[in-house]
Amino acid sequence: MAADNRHPVRLTQQRDFQFEVRFGDGVAPLVADEPPPLGRGQGPSPEQLLAAAVGNCLSASLLFSLRKYKQQPEPITAEVAVETGRNAENRLRIKAMQVVLTLGQPAAALQHLDRALATFEDFCTVTQSVRGGIEVNVQVLDALGARLK
Repeated sequence: MAADNRHPVRLTQQRDFQFEVRFGDGVAPLVADEPPPLGRGQGPSPEQLLAAAVGNCLSASLLFSLRKYKQQPEPITAEVAVETGRNAENRLRIKAMQVVLTLGQPAAALQHLDRALATFEDFCTVTQSVRGGIEVNVQVLDALGARLK
């Protein structure tokens, strides 16, 4: 997916571990916060933001791949589970992400699905970058719950 290098993301501390995140012109800001006891949990945590970025990028890449074949798989949903654990220095790290993408249509209604499934992950900038240090496992289901990948 195409990168957007026009505007840097700017974070400004609001209080304690809560930060306002601004993405640039025309994009609504959001508040990120650590969960208690560090923060107040009044916004997504950094781990949740990373999970959202991976899920969004994979969903958009799958949609793009299917639309290339003039298919309409909408609505696509993504669920991303983050597994955390301690490293050798006993520091908390994200160890793995489990991603489940669900198409809004049955597999039988989509042509060239096998081609799209074979390549869509390769074009996901965020996921392929994250995979350099974090295991990311991806499943794709159709609207009937059949596992396609």
